[in-house]
Amino acid sequence: MSILFRKIANYAVQKIASDPVARQQATDAVRKVSKEVRTIAASDDSAYETGRSVRRVLNRFKND
Repeated sequence: MSILFRKIANYAVQKIASDPVARQQATDAVRKVSKEVRTIAASDDSAYETGRSVRRVLNRFKND
């Protein structure tokens, strides 16, 4: 199974590296994820904050 994930990751990296628009989208996504991770790490109740983070992501998908 890890070989499959490695192939998928390699394919995604190649596509992102070759397309400037995809590169910008990937950069924005990584920044959003790192912001969410920082809020989870800074919280006293990490499980509660993780749930809120998942809810925010689901709401973003629903609104798009």
